[in-house]
Amino acid sequence: MLRRGLLAWVSRVGVLLVLVCCSLSLLYVMTCSPHSEDNLVSHALPRPGLGVGAAGGTGSAQSGPPGWEGYQAMLVEREEQHKLHMASLKKQIAQLKEALQERSEQLKGVQDTMERAAGRGQGGQSPGGGTLGEGGQGPGADRSHADLQEFLRSQLGRAEVHQGTRLPNEYTVVPFESFTLQRVYQLEMGLTRHPEEKPVRKDRKDELSEALETALRSLNTPRDGADKGRTTKVYSPSDFIEGISRTEKDKGTLYELTFKGDQSREFRKLVLFRPFGPLMKVKNERVDTANVPINIIVPLSQRADKFRHFMHNFREVCVRQDGRVHLTVVYFGKDQMNEVRSTLENMSREINFKNFSLLQLNEEFSRGRGLDVGARAWKGGNVLLFFCDVDIYFTADFLNTCRLNTQPGKKVFYPVLFSQYNPTLIYGNHDHIPPVEQQLAIKKDTGFWRDFGFGMTCQYRSDFINIGGFDVDIKGWGGEDVHLYRKYLHSNLLVVRSPSRGLFHLWHEKRCADELPPEQYRMCMQSKAMNEASHGQLGMLFFRHEIEAHLRKQKPQRPVAKKT
Repeated sequence: MLRRGLLAWVSRVGVLLVLVCCSLSLLYVMTCSPHSEDNLVSHALPRPGLGVGAAGGTGSAQSGPPGWEGYQAMLVEREEQHKLHMASLKKQIAQLKEALQERSEQLKGVQDTMERAAGRGQGGQSPGGGTLGEGGQGPGADRSHADLQEFLRSQLGRAEVHQGTRLPNEYTVVPFESFTLQRVYQLEMGLTRHPEEKPVRKDRKDELSEALETALRSLNTPRDGADKGRTTKVYSPSDFIEGISRTEKDKGTLYELTFKGDQSREFRKLVLFRPFGPLMKVKNERVDTANVPINIIVPLSQRADKFRHFMHNFREVCVRQDGRVHLTVVYFGKDQMNEVRSTLENMSREINFKNFSLLQLNEEFSRGRGLDVGARAWKGGNVLLFFCDVDIYFTADFLNTCRLNTQPGKKVFYPVLFSQYNPTLIYGNHDHIPPVEQQLAIKKDTGFWRDFGFGMTCQYRSDFINIGGFDVDIKGWGGEDVHLYRKYLHSNLLVVRSPSRGLFHLWHEKRCADELPPEQYRMCMQSKAMNEASHGQLGMLFFRHEIEAHLRKQKPQRPVAKKT
């Protein structure tokens, strides 16, 4: 028995020694293999961005440094991200403290008013005889409530609900929209361009649902004596026929909803009004943009002549007027590369401008890839980025708008630019086309708001990195900007989307390559069609033969001189 126990103990010790020896051998192999570790690190570390020349030198794509240098680069980048995040949090804390202080002062003012009103009562009695119990409402609160009710009633009286208002002409009419349970029929069609559609915006769906629920609740509430002797019908959404609504932006929204009645030719109609309340101050802050530089990133392939025109505007606006701009050009390929470099170097010599970088990629053009490389190549801390194209014209006022509508960790700016129509169609022929500066008129015959385009955007580098950047797998024209835009929409950042009077897309002939996938090709052709001219101008062009024939018939015939 003793021998059996001893054998079991010895076998266990032997197994344990074997395991210890294996562990030591594995540890020795891991610590004594520096070349394998370096290879592992070089594969694990991300490829760094392209170098930025101090005076506009050309960078090239290089593989990342192996081993300890790779670790240092990664740690420095992580440390930079953490610093940016901490700075953003500190700024948010300061703003919250300021807002809390303002709210505390407002609350103290309300409390002082209520205490003074309560002190005027006798023995804790309000003038109306009510006792101010703990948490009760004093006369000050009653007056505030009465004032609010009076204001809302005045909004109803000012709106076109009970009677119309004299208007000077047809352009001042505020039209109604009509809607059913499933569809909204609208004159202002928005981005979808659909004259009828399901409500896609959440605020619009919630607004109409609330109006319908309020109407049903009112219909199903018994009225004193009004329906005596009649069978009371229980109304449901299936009884709703249609409604109309319109919003007067300084007064409120009017709803008129029609339901089926008890009889076949009887209807029930409800009129609801959502009054707008008085304005409230939300924030009062000072914004200093003196030390907010902008890194303008332009992806480019060939088009050296267009780049010269772009640099003419850049020199005037960014260098002479603004003076707080860095330019990053990401060039694809080698064709016309020397012309682009020469344009930059000539400007640098003439006006002593050194804040530019020229990065070269020897690969197929991809706008998203170029912008992504340009954004990640910046090593000067968090900077405001403006993603731009070579056929964009902008003003100094736009650069300030870019600064004012962005905030790291909070806001990104997606301006809607004004896109020019084909100048040859607008002005008749090449001899009558004015200079570019004189073409920048925001009129319905000269261009349109490009509300379907999301390529020009202002955002801080930290937000761009944190959101994941562009989808660099998209090649050629279109698609990459929509993917980035949707990423921001799915985040907690505020997306500021508004027309910009200082941002223009200059007309150029658009070519849609046969190699594009069907979806990208369709988007390209739609954009090409919209760029040429307005609906009316295209109609005149389409019917020009009929118009010319009509004009020939209308020409007065010269009288034939009679022979004497």
